[in-house]
Amino acid sequence: MKFYLRRIGFYAVTLWAAISLNFFIPRLLPGDPFTILMAKLQRSGGIPAGTENTIRLLLGAAEDQTLWEQYVTYWGNLFQGNLGVSVTNFPAPVTELIGDALPWTLGLVGTATIISFVLGIGLGALAGWKRGTWVDSLVPSTTMLQSLPYFWVALVLIFGFAVTLQWFPIIGAYDVFTFNGPEWSWAFVGSVLYHAFLPALTIVISSVGGWLLGMRNMMVSTLSEDYVTTAEAKGLRPRRVFTTYAMRNAALPSLAGFGVSLGFVVAGSLVMEQVFTYPGIGKLMITAVRNNDYALMQGVFLVITLAVLAALFLMDLIYGFLDPRTRHHD
Repeated sequence: MKFYLRRIGFYAVTLWAAISLNFFIPRLLPGDPFTILMAKLQRSGGIPAGTENTIRLLLGAAEDQTLWEQYVTYWGNLFQGNLGVSVTNFPAPVTELIGDALPWTLGLVGTATIISFVLGIGLGALAGWKRGTWVDSLVPSTTMLQSLPYFWVALVLIFGFAVTLQWFPIIGAYDVFTFNGPEWSWAFVGSVLYHAFLPALTIVISSVGGWLLGMRNMMVSTLSEDYVTTAEAKGLRPRRVFTTYAMRNAALPSLAGFGVSLGFVVAGSLVMEQVFTYPGIGKLMITAVRNNDYALMQGVFLVITLAVLAALFLMDLIYGFLDPRTRHHD
């Protein structure tokens, strides 16, 4: 119980610090969301008299508020689920924009991350178990692929499969000429999967090598442990030694890393989403940075922070359950 209470306390303090930094850092940057929005509105046809203070309130800060009062208001708005109004898509709420982009990122990057993890762990365990065979040759080739930049892999796939062979679309999340927007139909699901294939393949190619190499090395180390030698000396079937004694224990460090990867799934893949013009969180973040949209930046960073902390907290609990030594050591 003490282990779990300490974990909860640690993550509570971390969450407070992250949210506080999320509030203060944008206010230390040059520029002002109010000034940016007013200039944008003036270019589009002028501003009605007396609306300046209303716009300030929409952006989350009255003219006469001190920094501390803005900080308290910010926390109050968070508890109400109000992340402010986007300057880029004024007057759309930030929560609405994030809500529209988040499912695309979770569906694409989340699925690709899980596929990459399962492939890497399975092939890495096999390479460690059968080291010195042809399976072991997968390590250098996949590691080389992982060293390639995301955008380069994406561009090569686009050139090969979308431009040259014309098997897959170049950009987008679905066929905008057939569908006016997301809908619940098998035709739409098929279009989404068709458009997601190349972006997902980019993620898998660029990340499977790390899981494979890490699992292979842990497998080799685990196979030299006394309990594995004892299991083999007892005459247990090789398959049982492989799955129950070797692979299960070798996968624990990778499981912790997988938890961190799941947290960063929400952040999406910035470069990949930009190259494929995929409407996820990564592309939304780049749009916010380009347009100095501080409210949208804060909202995106907050969602990413919450996702990472939640994933780390969950993996701490699971890891403590799977490996009791962690609880006693802590």
